Amino acid sequence: MTILRFGCAAVLVGLGLAGTAGAQTFREHARSARGTEGTVEESQAVELTLTIAPVGRQSLQHWIRTAGALDAAREKLTGCVYAPEAALVREGQRVRSFPPDSKSSIYQARVTRVTAGEPCTRVEAELSGPAYGDASRFVMEIIVVLGEFLAIPNEAIIEREGSQVVYVQRQPGRYEPLEVHTGRRGELYTEVLHGLAEGDQVVTIGSFFIDADYRLKSDTGADAAGDAHHNH
Repeated sequence: MTILRFGCAAVLVGLGLAGTAGAQTFREHARSARGTEGTVEESQAVELTLTIAPVGRQSLQHWIRTAGALDAAREKLTGCVYAPEAALVREGQRVRSFPPDSKSSIYQARVTRVTAGEPCTRVEAELSGPAYGDASRFVMEIIVVLGEFLAIPNEAIIEREGSQVVYVQRQPGRYEPLEVHTGRRGELYTEVLHGLAEGDQVVTIGSFFIDADYRLKSDTGADAAGDAHHNH
């Protein structure tokens, strides 16, 4: 198995990012290395920022987005959800709401009533406090919890020719590409069925750079081997 190697000293920095719980960010200055692994040549040395996240059990969520109208008291939202997502909505589910032009003003709410009908299911949600400002229309994000599964952040997965690949850190600065089989995909995490074990460290932010460099070196190595065979 070819492993991409970045021979360098890493400065570890704690980072709290949504969707990368327990992740660590570190900067690495890539240097040339000898051995059987793929390497980054001195001329290609760049400063990277990579995020490493552990494989573990995570709560998968599906967010249903719809438009909501605010009542006169500015305390309740009413929206319409269509099939098939309407079947997932339940009283008590958490709702994030905000004006379309100001996502920085997020209000928390709970679904208080679900009324099935045609052509949609009517959903009412009560805000935790009155909404400020002049907006009367809000975006409602109804959070549906799918369950707890062995999962990785969505950004760790690279789609490649019908397969899904992640890069696993085996040692600091060394990353191995592995094909994984996934199940349910949530808003932030994707369920892992096969290919990874709990505790494995996967690259999230920066994985596309590693993949591009790995594939470039694989292609270059194959071309060199072909030339050598032709010359003989």
